[in-house]
Amino acid sequence: MNRSAVLRMADRVTAPEATVAIMGDGSLWTYRADWTAALKQLIQSYLGEERRAGTGGMYAGPGRRYEDDLAASPFRQVTERRFPLRRVWAPAQVLGYLRSTSFARPDLFGGRHDRFEAEALELLERHSERGSLVEDAVFTVMLARRPGGDA
Repeated sequence: MNRSAVLRMADRVTAPEATVAIMGDGSLWTYRADWTAALKQLIQSYLGEERRAGTGGMYAGPGRRYEDDLAASPFRQVTERRFPLRRVWAPAQVLGYLRSTSFARPDLFGGRHDRFEAEALELLERHSERGSLVEDAVFTVMLARRPGGDA
């Protein structure tokens, strides 16, 4: 998305005391663990090294940090909160998650998706401890307001 355009639009349509929230915690593509590294390698063995994004492109990464986009916007008063969280995944849940992503959605695999999922499930079961895969993440929330507001 064009972050600057979205922030300009938010400035036009929101009340003066409005708060913009940007939040997230990454993805299993970027999470560093043995099981996610092996899973990423399996995905890449099917789809190539580059990460897929959107409906037909490759992930290029953001040109700048969210903090920089906010600093250049009317919503430049920023407060950040970080919330550690632990997700415990069952291997089948990871497959469901992958189906919802732009980097491993079923249509990218063509007729090989069933084979990929079978290999992924075997890989995840091999890496799991008593049927569980752990992801220790940090959910970050940035609250941004126009100067003079309380973020």
